[in-house]
Amino acid sequence: MKTYLEFSRPLSSHNINALLRQSKKYGVVVSAISILGLGQVACAQQSYQPTATNYSNDASITYFNQAAVAAKRGDIGALYNYEQMMGNGLFAVYPAYWRLNDDLESQSSAAIAQFARQYNGSVMAEKLAADYAETKARSGDYAAVRQVANLVINADDSEKCAIGLGYNQSGDTMRTMAIKDEVWLTTKKQPDLCVRLATELNSNPMISNQDRLERLKRMLRVGKTGDIIALSSRLGVPIDYASLAEIQLNPNTFLNRFKSQPPSQLNQYLYLYAIGRMADKSYREAAAQLNYDVREDSMRIQPLLTDATRQYAYRIIGVKRMNYNTDDGFSNEAVEWFRQSLGQPFNFEEAEDYAQAAIRFGQWADLVTAISSMSTETQKESIWQYWLARAYEQVGDASKKSLAKQMYQTLARSNDYYGLLAKDKIGLRYNAAEQGGQRMPVVTDYDRQRVMQDPNFARAFTLYDAGAERGYANREWNWAVKKARDNWDNALIIAAARLAYDKGWLDRAIYAIDSTDTINALALSHPMPYQDSVVRYSQMAGIDPAWAYGIMRQESRFVSSARSGVGASGLMQIMPATAKYIARNLGEPYSSSRANNGDTNIRYGTWYMSDILAKLNYQPVLATAGYNAGPNKAKRWQPNYGQLAADQYVETIAYPETRNYVKRVMENATIYSSLLGHPIPISQRMGVIPASF
Repeated sequence: MKTYLEFSRPLSSHNINALLRQSKKYGVVVSAISILGLGQVACAQQSYQPTATNYSNDASITYFNQAAVAAKRGDIGALYNYEQMMGNGLFAVYPAYWRLNDDLESQSSAAIAQFARQYNGSVMAEKLAADYAETKARSGDYAAVRQVANLVINADDSEKCAIGLGYNQSGDTMRTMAIKDEVWLTTKKQPDLCVRLATELNSNPMISNQDRLERLKRMLRVGKTGDIIALSSRLGVPIDYASLAEIQLNPNTFLNRFKSQPPSQLNQYLYLYAIGRMADKSYREAAAQLNYDVREDSMRIQPLLTDATRQYAYRIIGVKRMNYNTDDGFSNEAVEWFRQSLGQPFNFEEAEDYAQAAIRFGQWADLVTAISSMSTETQKESIWQYWLARAYEQVGDASKKSLAKQMYQTLARSNDYYGLLAKDKIGLRYNAAEQGGQRMPVVTDYDRQRVMQDPNFARAFTLYDAGAERGYANREWNWAVKKARDNWDNALIIAAARLAYDKGWLDRAIYAIDSTDTINALALSHPMPYQDSVVRYSQMAGIDPAWAYGIMRQESRFVSSARSGVGASGLMQIMPATAKYIARNLGEPYSSSRANNGDTNIRYGTWYMSDILAKLNYQPVLATAGYNAGPNKAKRWQPNYGQLAADQYVETIAYPETRNYVKRVMENATIYSSLLGHPIPISQRMGVIPASF
């Protein structure tokens, strides 16, 4: 039987689907590519070569929405015909992608490579190769992953791990080791392929026994049974499932028996596992047990716990304590437990927890220790440079204080959250006029024309204008910005962002400018739509309009139709229950359509900001946290007594999403206050956080 067919004219969807069914009937795995003939990928012999042509009138968009519908119903034949009708147009890549992606497992790496060549430079070529790598990694076909690995140039975490799996058991293990640090000691939630990669790295010849020991301790902490068994076996001290199951059921049984047994490396590992399981139920019970065992050991000639076991046991309860900050409040005991764990290497999560605990309680020497425990690259990040400078200010000698000033001066070159804080530290003031204020950047006719000569930007704008699902246009836009950024083509980015701004596509204009470090164009990155409404309703509610803009920019990027996964909507992203509460307090009937209307949504949002502000000591940082996580959560994060510097409060917010949200809103509000002509430095804006009572 032939495994290929040739056709002189386009096939109907009925005929192609029938052929696919027939191939499966006879047990032959035939992909859409092989049925159509490897050379018939929509004029496949014609290489996709974008020219300097203006793509404004590209006709292939006409069929896009219809092809998208066909893709959703899995109509391979229709997709092939749409691909033919689109010819060599901009959007022929989509039906080709949907057709191949419909049954990705059965595709050959050659078909994926041909697609990538035909649509070279497009985001969908990158995406198909990445999709294929993930699919093949999940099925264990690592050879196929390696065949397409070089086609994936902008991999996300899951795609990186797929490629890592592809090379882990090959002769090129260095490519896997390049991402080892991202997965090996991580215990937080990560993509499934990254979990698999970390597990399979155990057999990588470049993994040392010290590597295995460090991972084993983390797996003992979190209770990952399969990894514990595999790692301990490779270390020559096998731990069996029955022992782990017994401890999981009742840690105290093992701990009581542990006291009467002779020291062994196996029991040291099992002790850490037992403390971890006890801490899962109660970190206080685990701490009491550990403290008791340490006291008992101090009176023994031969201690039962080695130094390493004792130290990492304190690490276990220190990390667990930080996980309960929202429920139980913050406590300095976490700092003490981390301090007791010194002597054991930190992974990033542990060092970050130690740093946050030290920041919360102003334990500046501990903060220096925590930051020094991070990787060299991590220490260079602005967050840790800022906090290291803060620590040096407090506990350093004259040379350290001088170094802190130099670090602030470096940070102050940026106008992000930490840059603005650093400016205040050295007496500088942010001035929006230095970044052009609200003056639009100059765009030449040449650069304006280049936007629609670039196939990636052309696809993005054409999809936006055609009313296609927003995700398609956004993906094309983000890719276009990346490609321009890689080419250092700021003029093209500015021209495209200006065109997006003119069309009202503000969120992409913001994305374009925010994604570069070399463009200052506040009129594009910090637009002020609905200015009359924002200022008027903010003044009516008694709040700062700059703060309202800061919230709105972070919540919706000024997309009035924005909807969150949990149901928040509109420019201010108001939940339906909150909108009903606001309407009731304003003495008007609730209507979901009216609540989502731009003007009403701003009025409701500014009223609610004022309402939260009044409930939270008129403290804008607390109110911002409350807007995102709810007022009760913001209250729980306040200090129990005394005052706390606002930057310390923000850095120790227990929810990472809310923590980053507050930073961005405070940054936004500081910039908008300068744009609106009433500048307030970020430190003054943030103030101090009062006690919760």
